Amino acid sequence: MTTPSILSGAGPGGRVTEPSGPGPGGVRRTGRRPRPGRRRALAVFLAPSLLLFLLLVLAPILVASYASLYKWNGFGLPENFIGLDNYTRAFGDPVFRGDLWHGLILIVLSLAVQLPVAMGLAMLLNQPLRGRAFYRVIFFAPYVLSEVTTAVLFKLVFSPNRGFGDAISRFLGADAGAVFADPDTVLYAVFLVVSWKYFGLYMILFLAARQNIPKELNEAAVTDGASAWQAFRLVTLPLLGPTIRISVFLSVIGTIQLFDMVWVLTGGGPIHASETMAVTMFQFGFRRFEVGYASAISIIMFLLSLVFALIYQRIVLRRDTEGALTVQGDQR
Repeated sequence: MTTPSILSGAGPGGRVTEPSGPGPGGVRRTGRRPRPGRRRALAVFLAPSLLLFLLLVLAPILVASYASLYKWNGFGLPENFIGLDNYTRAFGDPVFRGDLWHGLILIVLSLAVQLPVAMGLAMLLNQPLRGRAFYRVIFFAPYVLSEVTTAVLFKLVFSPNRGFGDAISRFLGADAGAVFADPDTVLYAVFLVVSWKYFGLYMILFLAARQNIPKELNEAAVTDGASAWQAFRLVTLPLLGPTIRISVFLSVIGTIQLFDMVWVLTGGGPIHASETMAVTMFQFGFRRFEVGYASAISIIMFLLSLVFALIYQRIVLRRDTEGALTVQGDQR
């Protein structure tokens, strides 16, 4: 009786199996093909998501792209074709250029103030403080509120001559209610409201990432003579890199699309001082019925978000996504 050799892939009990080594081109051949039943099940489960994506994402983009080439009021079918005039008008409009500048200011403030404050609170609440669970809930609670609820809340609190916050500020010799009426301060007041709403989300993200870092790494750094700041800068901060990068991505994309809180708080005023691209789009589309021009603004917003997302993923998130794919491949 011959004994199957090791090269032939003899399995337990003398059962001969297919070689499991990599095939041509370094691709591992498992000898398995998707079963027809599995493919049908996959198609059934994916169909609703694909249908929703087509109807709610792809179709509006195509319709807006088409409408942006026409001078159209939204009634009937577009007939007055004007090409790229709506786009030329947008970039020549000082209000729209102001929207771009406002968005840039909010992005810089978010990256320079909102995210560092959220990270600092996360590091603080990671310490063995008394009542830290309560503080985590309190800081995260604003994120649970909707954008409209948050805007209405601040509008009532700082309502001139009636709001509780305005009364306290007047008692202290200030006038907090006037910041939403002053063109020089309204944008920064809007930023504070947006930060109050969203910094809890980033705090939780940083806190979860910090708790995934083994304590032994910081302890080893301290044992080697590193101070608390050096341990944070040289050990903790680099390991928080993936969370920092995704937080920056979410912050920038969210700022480009900012609408709800600005519309309820200030309506874009006074004199367009707090207006964003989304507010301008709404004004022209649903107030002035210049749907073609509003569609062009929406396409500009989409392209800004898309270009930023592609470049950011290609340059900044590439190492994180490649690492995730490598881990998935090893687990398989």
